[in-house]
Amino acid sequence: MKVKICGITNHEDAQKAAFYGAWAVGFIFYKKSPRYISPSRAKKLIDALPPFITPVGVFVNQKEGAVRDVCRFTGISTLQFHGDEEPAFCHRFAQKNKVIKAFRVGDDFSFAKTARYNKVHAFLFDAHKEGEYGGTGESPDWKFIAMQKIEKPYILSGGLTPNNLQEALSVLSPYAVDVSSGVEKSPGIKDPRKIRAFFDVLKFEQGKS
Repeated sequence: MKVKICGITNHEDAQKAAFYGAWAVGFIFYKKSPRYISPSRAKKLIDALPPFITPVGVFVNQKEGAVRDVCRFTGISTLQFHGDEEPAFCHRFAQKNKVIKAFRVGDDFSFAKTARYNKVHAFLFDAHKEGEYGGTGESPDWKFIAMQKIEKPYILSGGLTPNNLQEALSVLSPYAVDVSSGVEKSPGIKDPRKIRAFFDVLKFEQGKS
């Protein structure tokens, strides 16, 4: 089970994520997010990452040119589109980049929508909260997701913490889990103790299988 720690804003948190075993770290380039990071700051953190950590650029309804500019400047090649991006938009990037398309799963979400994004590399399922794009601390309905036939590897996100990770993994078997607010002291500032606790739960669960 892989772990992506999202909303990284500083060197210490990036290094702690790597130390405890994160597969990927997410840098949010959406200016309305409390976890926003500038491309110049992100580049410094990315350049200091160990080579086995994947930096992921998180974008929300941004223009194609702006996304490409960030990718060229930072060297990021794995992209997460967390807004209302259309399939054609995502597919253009998927020709040369790894693309994760996020979906906000609410009561009326139709998983048939995901079929339109057949050229992206993975999905991410987050909770739906009107007017917000991630980082809400709320979880989607895990049992609802478990009922679906999902054709691609997917990442489970939304409100995961050291306290509920075990329950989530008893319902679902995602390719990876994504955590942000669940391991924070405050928005954009991670808590090393919570990061460690999150990985401890994951290791315990993996040890049972």
